[in-house]
Amino acid sequence: MNLKVKDQMNQESEKTLEARLQKEIRKRGGMALKLLSQLHRGLPDRLTLLPGGLVVFVETKSTGKNPTKLQAHCHEQLRQLGFTVFVVDSTESLEECLSYIDCILGEFDPDKI
Repeated sequence: MNLKVKDQMNQESEKTLEARLQKEIRKRGGMALKLLSQLHRGLPDRLTLLPGGLVVFVETKSTGKNPTKLQAHCHEQLRQLGFTVFVVDSTESLEECLSYIDCILGEFDPDKI
């Protein structure tokens, strides 16, 4: 198989990853709210609210895309405030994010890692 075609098969769109994130967060009893702010640019795409008052920010990107400099700066500001920020651009990074969430919810499964 052509390497370029193989790479394209592994590509995932931001929209697809966001939809999967929402579905998985709902399964865990939480909400993945779309952040739309005209007052503060660079915020992550999703504010994930979890049972027990837990919060995780998630930036979704198409496979291979990186956050902009403004987004990376905002992510760092949130981390300095003590928040967790994930950048999800693949099935693997989505699974890492969900494993972390399962862990903080007390549903850690070492076989998922």
